[in-house]
Amino acid sequence: MKERFLSSLLIVISLTSLSAQNNSKGAPKLVVGITVDQLRTDYIEAFSSLYGEKGFKRLLKEGRLYSNVEFDFKNVDKSSATAAIFTGTTPSLNGILGDSWFDRKTLTLTSSVDDKNYMGIYTSEATSAEKLKVSNITDELMAATSGKSLTYSISPFREMSVMMGGHASNGAFWINDETGKWSGSTYYTDFPKWVSDYNDNQGLDLRIGNIEWAPSLPVTMYDNITSGNNQITFKYDFDDEKKNKYRRLKTSPFANEEVNKLVNRCLNSTMIGSDNIPDFLSLGYYAGNYDHKSVAEASMEIQDTYVRLDKSIGELIDMIDSKVGLNNTLIFITSTGYSDSEPADNIKFRIPTGEFNIKRCSALLNIYLGAIYGQGKYVEADHDQEIYLNNKLIEQKKLDKDDLMRKASEFLVEFSGVKNVYSSKDIYLGAWNPELNIIRNSFYIGTSADFWLEILPGWSIAREHSLDYKVVRDIYTSSPLFFFGWNVNPAIINTPVKVEKISSTISHSMRIRAPNASNSSPLIDLRKE
Repeated sequence: MKERFLSSLLIVISLTSLSAQNNSKGAPKLVVGITVDQLRTDYIEAFSSLYGEKGFKRLLKEGRLYSNVEFDFKNVDKSSATAAIFTGTTPSLNGILGDSWFDRKTLTLTSSVDDKNYMGIYTSEATSAEKLKVSNITDELMAATSGKSLTYSISPFREMSVMMGGHASNGAFWINDETGKWSGSTYYTDFPKWVSDYNDNQGLDLRIGNIEWAPSLPVTMYDNITSGNNQITFKYDFDDEKKNKYRRLKTSPFANEEVNKLVNRCLNSTMIGSDNIPDFLSLGYYAGNYDHKSVAEASMEIQDTYVRLDKSIGELIDMIDSKVGLNNTLIFITSTGYSDSEPADNIKFRIPTGEFNIKRCSALLNIYLGAIYGQGKYVEADHDQEIYLNNKLIEQKKLDKDDLMRKASEFLVEFSGVKNVYSSKDIYLGAWNPELNIIRNSFYIGTSADFWLEILPGWSIAREHSLDYKVVRDIYTSSPLFFFGWNVNPAIINTPVKVEKISSTISHSMRIRAPNASNSSPLIDLRKE
């Protein structure tokens, strides 16, 4: 009885201590985390002459910039990058291999957020965060405050919104591709009335006919990218007879304006940031090429995108300052750390290239294995650069799988365009080296393939699921990390930092534990003395 009393007393003391921490003046009342899809440090610098005074220039003057954020895994995209930012770990632990991957159980592609067990709200998309295998920052905040914090996630893109929102948010919202409405899922709490009211009275579908995109500055100012397309100007009307009008708008800077409109409604309809219990607002922006065109095709558009993004950031800072106060708010802005695939180089420039087709490769591998081990379907499936073996057949035939995989690797590495072949055994059990570690960080046990093929730079990978080609460019993409507000110590730091440090730094600032797979130390000297 005495032991039970002491245990209860310890729990009360712990909860009281945590409550005191959350009400401490040392923690911000509100954290605003902004993940900008495909934001590039070099573009921020290159287009600096085009900016106003309230966006990037203010961030550089009053904020703390880490100019080189590094992602330690392969095939970075919206889902995998956002999951890494908010969980503080790589796909090998958080389970998010990308926007989609091959499901070995169903032998079909699966989205990072699809889940038929939940219903969509203002959408037919069934969505949850169940495939995110660890906690993220907002989950930990909700756990630390016993669910008293307000945590919302707003992004044009479903994947980003759910990865930011995690498992425990009050709501994650995204723009539906078919209707333009802000959508959600029954996976989270009740869909807020303020979002429904916004959809009914100010929804994008009610206004898209009046949205037109043309240069916001004189076109003579847009000369910051080398391009030979002799572009004079541009103009886009989203409400034309073409399909996918909402999908196209989501690849324009107007997507960021739509996010800000819903943020404004959130700030004015909720108590977010109004007490000493920290709250969290996760936002997704876009800074990629319009309609996924190349920079050469749309050099003026990408510059205007950064001009309008600069304005959207400035407007957001003003909104936060007016509602909560910058001294009470910690803002961080970072990137998804990748860029859309550029087209193959023109053959007239004689840059070495080629085309790799995983379907042909896996078909020939199956024939080769059949010649050695007898007729059968040894290759169960393939996807992009991955090959999946038929483990059931291998077991039925009582084959030595290690021997089979060694022979398969020796066969695959002979294909034109293949730089290297990594079997799952190589990845999980091979001796550590920097290159293998990055590949290992990209694999999740039980989900990933038996073979991953590294393709030569410059080669094009035929992708059956999207009916296009991905050109391999093994180049460094400079990604920024800004901290702003909350008495942040201004500085520009060019030393590279790992993306995993973001979640531990934010968790430390809020006086809560880091996500459960985040083992990186926080960044130091973030605040002024």
